[in-house]
Amino acid sequence: MLSSLSQAQRYRAPQRPPRSLKQEYQEFLLQRIEEYKNAIPRGELLEIGDEAVCELQASAQDQYLLTEVLLLEHVDRIIQRRLRLPSFPRWKQKHRALREAQREPTHWGLAADGPLVGFARRLEPGDVTVVVGASALPAALFIAAHEAEVLLLDQDLGAVEAAEQRAVTEQLAGRFQALVVQFGRWLPDLAPALVVIDPPALAPVRARHRAALIRDLQARTLPSGVHLVLPMPASREVIPLAAESVQAQYDGWRVERRRRGKDESGFVATKPAHKRQLDTALHVSE
Repeated sequence: MLSSLSQAQRYRAPQRPPRSLKQEYQEFLLQRIEEYKNAIPRGELLEIGDEAVCELQASAQDQYLLTEVLLLEHVDRIIQRRLRLPSFPRWKQKHRALREAQREPTHWGLAADGPLVGFARRLEPGDVTVVVGASALPAALFIAAHEAEVLLLDQDLGAVEAAEQRAVTEQLAGRFQALVVQFGRWLPDLAPALVVIDPPALAPVRARHRAALIRDLQARTLPSGVHLVLPMPASREVIPLAAESVQAQYDGWRVERRRRGKDESGFVATKPAHKRQLDTALHVSE
């Protein structure tokens, strides 16, 4: 957890035990096999099915009944051979190297001295992070690589689907989810320790909906939890959103601004521990 919260205060995602490397390997195989099936014509897939039937009949020697389950499993084995997917020992070695690389901010094009780096490394497995804006996907995947549960929220379906596919490609889908939501109108039931907000995702949103979203996230955030508002990119294509207009929503939180030269570089807001009782009362009254 980001601070010294007691075990009773710490939120854990329910029914989500840590996955073993074996489970992650099986997920890797399944994803690659399904991608292959979806990419080839139906006729070619049927030919693989015929090949599987021939191989099973040759090896069975009438010792067992050829069932659909056996056939499907053998089709997957044939595809695994065709793709030359690695054995578990080889995959494990590469997977560990990949995960070590993913835990470095430069792997995602993130600033090595940014505040996100320190917060991500202080999270514990099972801690929950909410990322607002698919444009902050590199930050979301960087956090997921540290074994935290990451929920990315965006209003655009295409952006959410692309984020999910990237998580699969990076072998981080087990700790990453993405949802399409209308900002300021609904949030899933969660209690994040860290919230990352990308201002471009909020710029097109009506002011009252933007304020409602931030208030809801604040109420759900754990005591001593952190909201990290990223800097606005210096791009003419992005609708500007002044950091002050977002920061004004954090009355009563401890706010730290970071500046680099004349550029705004976002801010960090920490929720006071005493806000716990107030937020609990708000949820009860809803």
